[in-house]
Amino acid sequence: MFTQSSESQDNQMPLSTNHGAHEILDVHEVLSAMIGGLNQYVLLRDQVQDSELLSIMDRQYAFMLDEYNITVEAFKTGHDPKHPTRTYNMNMGNDTIYGLKPGEPKKPITSASEINDGIISGFLLGCHKAGATGKTGAALESTNPVVRRVLQDSVPNCIEMAYEISLYQNKKGYYQVPQLSPQDMSAMLNMYGKADQAKNMPN
Repeated sequence: MFTQSSESQDNQMPLSTNHGAHEILDVHEVLSAMIGGLNQYVLLRDQVQDSELLSIMDRQYAFMLDEYNITVEAFKTGHDPKHPTRTYNMNMGNDTIYGLKPGEPKKPITSASEINDGIISGFLLGCHKAGATGKTGAALESTNPVVRRVLQDSVPNCIEMAYEISLYQNKKGYYQVPQLSPQDMSAMLNMYGKADQAKNMPN
C-alpha cells in the first residue's frame, strides 16, 4: 500500500532507478533475447558454408554486440550510453525475385547433421523479427526517456538486418515471394483514395 511519503520518494528517485515495473520486465526480456540472438550467431557460425552469409553474420554480430552493450549501459545507469545508437546499413541491393518455384515441402530436421545455410539464415531472420517486436513493445512501456530512446532507435536496425537476411534468402531460393495476379494487385492498389480534412477539425 502506497503512502503519500512513499509516493513522494518514488518521484524523487535518481534517473538510474527511474524505471517502472513494466519497463524493467520488458527490458529484461529484450536483453535476454539479445543474448539469445548473439549466442545463436556464435553457435551457428562454424556451420555456415556460404562466404556471403558468413560475411553478413560477422557484420551483424559486431553491430548487435555493440547495441547490446549500449542498451545494458542505458538500462543500468539511466543516462546516455557512451555513444548514441548507430545505424546499421546492409551491403546488398534491394532487388527481390518474385514468384514461386515448386520444391520439396518444408519440414523440421530430424538430425543436427541436416543443418544448412537455409536453416541457419532462418534462425537469424527469426532473431531479428523477435528483436523488432520485443524492442517496440518495451519502448512503448518505458518511462525512462534514455532507455526508451535507445530501444526506439534500435528497432530500425532489427528491421534492416532482417531485410538483409531475407534478401539473401530470396536470392538463394530459401525465401520465395508470391504475388497477386495483375488484376487483384490493381484492385488492391486502387482500393484507397485521398482523404479530405474533416470539417470540424482545425487546419
